[in-house]
Amino acid sequence: MSMESAGAGRTADLTNCDREPIHIPGAIQPHGVLLVLREPMLEIRQVSENVQALLGVTAQDLLGRTLEVLLPSAQVESVRAILLSERLKDHNPLKLTIRGGSGERTFNGIAHRHQGRLFLELEPSSGQEALPFFGFYHQARGSMSRLRDARDLRELCEEAVREVRRLTGFDRVIIYRFDAEWNGQVLAEDRVEKADPYLGLHFPASDIPRQARELYTLNWLRIIPTVDYVPARILALPEEAAQGPLDMSFCVLRSVSPIHLEYLHNMGAFASMSISLMKEGRLWGLISCTDVSGPRYIPYEVRTACEFVGEFMSSFIPSKEGYEDYDQRLRARSVQARLLERMTRNPDFAEGLCHPPPELLELTGATGAAVYFNGATTIVGKAPTDEQLQGLIRWLGEKADPTEVFSTTSLSREYPEAEAFKDVAAGLIAASMSRGRHNYVLWFRPEVVQTVEWGGNPNKPVDIQDDQLRLHPRKSFALWKETVRGRSLPWKDYELEAAQELRRNIIDIVLQRSEELLKLNTELERSNVELDSFAYAASHDLKEPLRGIHNYASLVLREESGHLKPTNRTRMDTVVRLTQRMESLINSLLHYAQVGRTELSLRETDLNEVIASVLEVLKPRIDEAQVEVRIPKPLPPARCDRVRMVEVFTNLITNAIKYNDKETKWVELGATSTPEGDTVYFVRDNGIGIRPEYYEPIFRIFKRLHGRDKYGGGTGTGLTIVKRLIERHNGRIWLESQPGEGTTFFFTLGSEKDEPSSTEVGR
Repeated sequence: MSMESAGAGRTADLTNCDREPIHIPGAIQPHGVLLVLREPMLEIRQVSENVQALLGVTAQDLLGRTLEVLLPSAQVESVRAILLSERLKDHNPLKLTIRGGSGERTFNGIAHRHQGRLFLELEPSSGQEALPFFGFYHQARGSMSRLRDARDLRELCEEAVREVRRLTGFDRVIIYRFDAEWNGQVLAEDRVEKADPYLGLHFPASDIPRQARELYTLNWLRIIPTVDYVPARILALPEEAAQGPLDMSFCVLRSVSPIHLEYLHNMGAFASMSISLMKEGRLWGLISCTDVSGPRYIPYEVRTACEFVGEFMSSFIPSKEGYEDYDQRLRARSVQARLLERMTRNPDFAEGLCHPPPELLELTGATGAAVYFNGATTIVGKAPTDEQLQGLIRWLGEKADPTEVFSTTSLSREYPEAEAFKDVAAGLIAASMSRGRHNYVLWFRPEVVQTVEWGGNPNKPVDIQDDQLRLHPRKSFALWKETVRGRSLPWKDYELEAAQELRRNIIDIVLQRSEELLKLNTELERSNVELDSFAYAASHDLKEPLRGIHNYASLVLREESGHLKPTNRTRMDTVVRLTQRMESLINSLLHYAQVGRTELSLRETDLNEVIASVLEVLKPRIDEAQVEVRIPKPLPPARCDRVRMVEVFTNLITNAIKYNDKETKWVELGATSTPEGDTVYFVRDNGIGIRPEYYEPIFRIFKRLHGRDKYGGGTGTGLTIVKRLIERHNGRIWLESQPGEGTTFFFTLGSEKDEPSSTEVGR
């Protein structure tokens, strides 16, 4: 546990804690010396001011000179060869004999390169390895064996803290795991009796600010031999200092924040060391060591052994965590397989996903779920209302990465509107199924009031002193309990993995069906072109013989009418009437075929001008029928074919006039918007209405709902042609009607979205 957040000798306030540049403190811990060298001459460009105390030579005597001034002649060439090699880390620590004013001393040299500079850190050494090779080998082999044989995560952590304490002798060694919000919990502890117990306690994310976590990711081990040190400043040549602060991200000796030192004082610690634990490239937790007896310096070789323990343990974290929920993981895989089978079999994958309802919930341990696909929502279990879901989906579309699964245990913290439905959805998993379409599978968990045991009050990381806001770590680490509201139970890793896997399966199914649909559409388009060509040719070719039949029958009636028997005259009259009817049908079929063959001229069009021209043409009929035409407000423009839209409005307005038996008749034209921002145009009347079972058939060619001559007759192709024209504009048409009270035809232009609908399962 640490709270590293400010540079040495600097004051941090409430506004800069999480932004403090701790990688450029400008000083080091004084138990060693830092040299910054320029290659290839190994010229000393920067040096820590404590060089005189440790080496007996002043910084001014070293700056601008080469490293040779500090090395015996016998070591110069070998040290130069190592420092100029590419793989510096393989040679650490270098056993160096350094000459100074007080004679020769042995140091461990730790070298690395960063931002074009060569760093050499010198730590005093006895000249003998603190942990000889064979000792290290036996220690490492024993550690590996014990860590590998741990049955689960708890045993792995317990063995790791024992091993690190055995290696280092620290009074207290704990393992501290981060949650999704970077709060930590102590999972394992090994300590002497006088060190306060921390096992099971939680520590707030503010203890380890963001920039400190980033450095823990870069450096696996961090040591502070004594918290009471006086930082040693870095001195540089003028031209070197002009390049800006020295980035010390990878320096072992880098000075730490005075706030962090105060934090350790408050814990009663005299020394500390931390080892990073990583999982899949992300900081998972820390092995944190503290000493309450006094300062403690850990030699480089022992630190390397501890770092090895951290790396080896990190490699086992994914598998050991998996054993914690082994049975549940197996069950989740079984549920996943059944869901995949049903989604593959069922043409409506959402239906396959949600029936039977419990399995979708069981997959993630949720109490409610919602599948939102192409505007249709299916609810399973306990979920927010439709209106609340629409707001949540819009928010997700603006916030969440469509390529990822979003999860939270406190939705109201990120989406305040969720406070209204935290009883069903305090926790959320949202799996996006597509880009830009806002299609989601959502899982919900309700609020669960919890009691959390903290190591001190997590809500008071600062104090007010001398009427000024100054950042101070909390002074008490005594047990502090907090009642937490607005949160659900945490989502387990295997539950999030199950959501990820389901998302991938859904995307695979949707892509497969899209490819099949594309293939069918291509074949259908070719068939439609061929059918249009056939219909056009057939209609055109049939007109000539039909016209002949009509003419000859009319001629017979005109010339031989007096000689025909009454029965034959009636039959000839029927032939003439049928040929007229047949010609009308052929003309309609020819027009329908032309609709599919004619190229559209799409451009931004003022639909108010279109309607004005239509009403001008229909004015005699409107006046005759005494129909009131209402246009409450101007219609928005659309990208469309002006001529074809004249035909659409003419047909819809004509039908609205024709199919109306009221004494007072009216037709209303207008437009509205959907929640997704699409424009929907409509033509509404107060006419005879249409029963629901005829909503689809009326768009079929030659389909009439009334007798041939009733309501002025007609061929039954008008709405079929309207539907074809709307579809040619990449839109769609539908209707709402109440028999005896009127009908409203709605249509969109340039949209492929389905009309929203909602079904519920088990709600």
